[in-house]
Amino acid sequence: MDRIEKLCIEKGMRMTDQRRVVARVLSLAHDHPDVEELYHRAHEADPHISIATVYRTVRLFEEPASSPAMTSRAPLPLRRGAGHHHDHLIDMKTGQVVEFVDEEIEALQNAIAKRLGYRLVDKA
Repeated sequence: MDRIEKLCIEKGMRMTDQRRVVARVLSLAHDHPDVEELYHRAHEADPHISIATVYRTVRLFEEPASSPAMTSRAPLPLRRGAGHHHDHLIDMKTGQVVEFVDEEIEALQNAIAKRLGYRLVDKA
């Protein structure tokens, strides 16, 4: 049993097989994967895991009753595919994920980054 799974069980969280996979992937990570990277790694271990399941699981891990170390592991917005940036809305009750592109959001992100002395780059 990995350290994150152990913490979750100690906090009373029910551990499904898919939650165990996500917890194991996070425990083995030597970096701080975002939700999309976490999904890709978990999906390699269990092809039945959906990105919505990963979002719901990370949300559970982020709740105060679970490990505080999980909070910084899922930065949004996600970036997917070469040059194709989009954002997500997630229904936190159902896990439904809605993808969208909004040029105003893109412009605002760029303006804020520039104002703070940063340049946004796509990791794709």
